[in-house]
This record gives sequence, C-alpha cells and structure tokens, in this order.
Amino acid sequence: MTGGAGFIGTNFVEMALTDQFPEISSVLVLDKLTYAGKLTNLSSVEDNPNFEFIQGDICDVELVNNLAKKVDAIINFAAESHVDRSIENSSEFIRTNVLGTQVLLDSAKKYKIKRFIQVSTDEVYGSILTGSWDESSPLLPNSPYSASKAAADLLVRAYFVTHGLNVSITRCSNNFGPRQDPEKLIPSFILKLSQDQKIPVYGDGLNVRDWLHVDDHCLGIYLALTKGSPGEIYNIGGGTELNNLELTRMLLNLFDKSEDSIEYVSDRLGHDRRYSVNDSKIKSLGYKSSQNFEADLELTVKWFLKEFKF
Repeated sequence: MTGGAGFIGTNFVEMALTDQFPEISSVLVLDKLTYAGKLTNLSSVEDNPNFEFIQGDICDVELVNNLAKKVDAIINFAAESHVDRSIENSSEFIRTNVLGTQVLLDSAKKYKIKRFIQVSTDEVYGSILTGSWDESSPLLPNSPYSASKAAADLLVRAYFVTHGLNVSITRCSNNFGPRQDPEKLIPSFILKLSQDQKIPVYGDGLNVRDWLHVDDHCLGIYLALTKGSPGEIYNIGGGTELNNLELTRMLLNLFDKSEDSIEYVSDRLGHDRRYSVNDSKIKSLGYKSSQNFEADLELTVKWFLKEFKF
C-alpha cells in the first residue's frame, strides 16, 4: 500500500496487522514521508514480521515496478490532501495525485496485480445543498486538490475499461481520529485551544461536512478490497453532518471555553458549502458506521493532548 505512514494509512496498517482484517496476511508500505507522513505513526507495527516499510515516491517508476512484483494488491492512500496548500500551489498535487496514480496503474497492469483500490474523497463531487451524492453523481470539483483527485479517479476508471484492471474507488467524507496531521481542522483547533489561542472559522461557519471516524473509513476500504466488484465506486460516510460552527462549539465545550475564542476569517476560495454522501452501496457489503461522534471526538481530543504533551 502507498501512503501508509499518513493518517488514514497508518490506522489501516495497524488494523490489518492486529487481525482486524483477516484476509490481509502482510503489508508492504511505500511512503515518501512528506509533512503528513511520519515513520513514528507506524511504531506499533515496526517489529511485526509481516510488515515492511520502504521510503520512496510513487512517481518513481523503477521503484514502484520493483515493489509491485512482491504484492497481490495495491491500496493507494498516497496523496497531497490539504486544500489550502493546493490553492497556494497546485503543482505537487497534480504530480503526486495524478501522475503518481498513473505510475501505480501502469505497474499494476504490467505485473498483473489482482486488485487495485484508489482511496478518493467526496470532494470530487463538488458541493450539494440538499440530498446526498450517490456514486453516479457527476464530478464537479472546486479546488485544485479535489480536481487532482477527480482526475486520478477517471484514470482508474479508464484502466478498468481499457485494460480490464481489477479496480475499485472509495470516496470518503471528512475523516477524524488519532494520528491526523495537525494542519487539519480538528487537530489544529485542539492544538490552538490547548494553548489558549483563538480558532479561525471561515466565513459564516455554516459550511456542512459529514464526519467519519478513521476506523470506520478503514473498514469500508477493507470491504471494498475484499468484497467490492471490479470497476465499482463506493461512497463511505460517517452519518454525522455538522456545520463548522456546530463542530467548533463541541470542541469549545470540551475545553470549557466560550465563543470568544472564535475568530471569523475570510472565507476560503472556492469553499464548498455542503458535502453529503449516500453510502448504501458500501452498506450492502456489510459496512456500518460504529461511531458515537461526541464520544469519539472527546477521545480524539484526549489522544492529541497526550500527543502534544499538554
């Protein structure tokens, strides 16, 4: 798997190597270890005989080909994923998310990889004011990040149609949980509140997101890997839709702080108003979100406070 030292990837690796995903016997991780990937994230499995780590770039054709000879399946977690960074400079997003996916697909085709899972995002659909996207909804990305992920998804589909590659795509809603990069919304707010700093809220704070615990996301990916059909797309949702102000108030309550800690800032360019996915297809494979959002949010806060040593 690629990107296995990042937030979602490390949680997936740990679950796989603690027998929560019984059809996975061993894991080889390829990760470039950029700002979001940390080898320390994998410390719990580093001595596992069924685990191997290689530092490298998914755009490195020779390296990817050498590793593809060793595996039966590829799960592509590797991605540049921070929307604000993509707005400032999109070039690395296109390189990693599009070119990197193409390199992996070519290698999978060359070495007849049995299964290829592309881990994508609900952001490829754009914004939806009412209802929920299903997997047949058009792709209308509004940020350079989501556009790069949509392009990768289309490449994956093309390799299924043109080359018969056994692929599936998963599209998740907003993840949260342990090991998430501190630049992301929930951990960044936890860090700021723990230091008595103000927390920035874009625009009017009414942008809506569906929140998905990382463990549930990993389960959905595993089900798509083991039970999904070739060429199919699977939305993975958490079932907890909140606007940013509602989420912010929950975090303020956990820190016993008032709304005086909120600093309203200019809205993000191209900021999607609402995301919502229909995940009935992945549920037909046995997926069920297990989260109690408020309890899981509190556990996430405790994990980060321990990590930040506060």
